[in-house]
Amino acid sequence: MTGSGRPILVTGGAGFIGANVADRLASEGHAVLVYDALARAGVADNLAWLRQRHPGRVIPIIADINDATELTRAMGEADAVFHLAAQVAVTSSLDDPAADFAVNLRGTLGVLEAARRQDRPVPVIFASTNKVYGDLADIPLGLQGEAYVPHPDAIRLHGIGEDRPLDFHTPYGCSKGAADQYVLDYARSFGVPSAVFRMSCIYGPLQRGTEDQGWVAHFLLRALARQAISIYGDGCQVRDILFVDDAVDAYVAAWRRIKAVQGRAFNLGGGPANAVSLLQVIGAIEETIGSRVEIRHGAWRAGDQRYYVSDTRRARQAFGLPAPKPWRQGLQALAAWLSTERVPAEAASHESGSVQRAMERC
Repeated sequence: MTGSGRPILVTGGAGFIGANVADRLASEGHAVLVYDALARAGVADNLAWLRQRHPGRVIPIIADINDATELTRAMGEADAVFHLAAQVAVTSSLDDPAADFAVNLRGTLGVLEAARRQDRPVPVIFASTNKVYGDLADIPLGLQGEAYVPHPDAIRLHGIGEDRPLDFHTPYGCSKGAADQYVLDYARSFGVPSAVFRMSCIYGPLQRGTEDQGWVAHFLLRALARQAISIYGDGCQVRDILFVDDAVDAYVAAWRRIKAVQGRAFNLGGGPANAVSLLQVIGAIEETIGSRVEIRHGAWRAGDQRYYVSDTRRARQAFGLPAPKPWRQGLQALAAWLSTERVPAEAASHESGSVQRAMERC
């Protein structure tokens, strides 16, 4: 599907993952349309970095995802679309379900419709979430040291597979889950070459760790600023974290193999080898920065998955992906970037609810 000479459209292209995708594509010689409303703190800096790094190859389109005129114009130029524009926080969806719906579901439908109306196939690669599987409360867990472990051997060994029944919780889960299903159905019903990634926690450079997303970066920012980290629950919640370069590998591979994988959903995360609890991440951060971190505990929050690890075998087989970067190495790389970039500590200074909001996005 490559080689037409048309630019690649990345919606949410100034955000954390979007900017990393745009950087990879531009580095490979593609022109990239970075479509972003620049509504979140720090993303304008990401766009400036992309334009400085790739002069002439990165073309910004500053517009809302529901701006039909701009979206149609961009789609008319595009060879493919990486759709990463989103409202990213469970808490924000609870505060304003209508806004969450408008961005995540209506915006995605607009992308699909714009792609469908083209006179040529335009692949759509969509960023979904592990929240489509619900809170996973039916999985029996035990406590092993500082981390929850599932009792079923298959889940402990491989993680949650794509055959897990969908179970949408919260407006965020509903909007992303419905969008996930629309993307898959547009492949079935209209032949739009599309695929879905149900992401676990992605981390790495260009992640600024605000209260709405990026708990790994948030933890590091708090620690580097010698500020306390708030944890809701016991801190033994487990996620599989994936370094952003490995995530970008999967996105680009999906585009290149879209004929073989269209209409399919793939879990994308660090897998069992990179399954880690909050407390274990904090311990590694303390080793990295050489000092203790103050932890403050709060009550459990509704909807938090106590254990989620992706079964990544389907994605690794479909895309020929190598083993992901070990999480301790990735953590050190992110710490080095944050220190070099001097991301303001105030990005992590929201004391109440910030860690939980970031965790709920994963």
